[in-house]
Amino acid sequence: MPLIVIKTYINANIQTCFDLSRDIDFHKASLEHSNEKAIAGKTSGLIELGEWVTWEAKHLWIKQQLTSKITEFEAPNYFVDEMVSGVFKSFKHEHIFSSEEKNTRMIDKFYFQSPLGILGKLANVLFLKRYMTNLLRVRNAFLKETAEKLSDIQ
Repeated sequence: MPLIVIKTYINANIQTCFDLSRDIDFHKASLEHSNEKAIAGKTSGLIELGEWVTWEAKHLWIKQQLTSKITEFEAPNYFVDEMVSGVFKSFKHEHIFSSEEKNTRMIDKFYFQSPLGILGKLANVLFLKRYMTNLLRVRNAFLKETAEKLSDIQ
């Protein structure tokens, strides 16, 4: 199962970073280029343990829907969203936060399995892992920028 790990250092407090990471409206704004929208379940605000959201977006030139559920939650340090249904065979996304003085270290661990057996594994190597890494980096850069702006205001 492929694993993507991304560490992001943010000059903002842990609660701000944690809340932005689970904010449905922020998620939509961070992935605006894919026209991502929440169409069922929790469609706005902060998602909590046991809640789910169905996203509709265009990725890799294909309009798709994906439903994920928050399966673990320890505010403000950790939460997990896991795919319930969608294009992957499975995925699990761990969001890990720790305070370092007045800053936050955010770690994303994204585990995924592609469908279609050997063809899915080939897709992982050729483009999917790179595509998902880039998607997470774009989202994290937007989160960092937003959190640091909010921190400047406070």
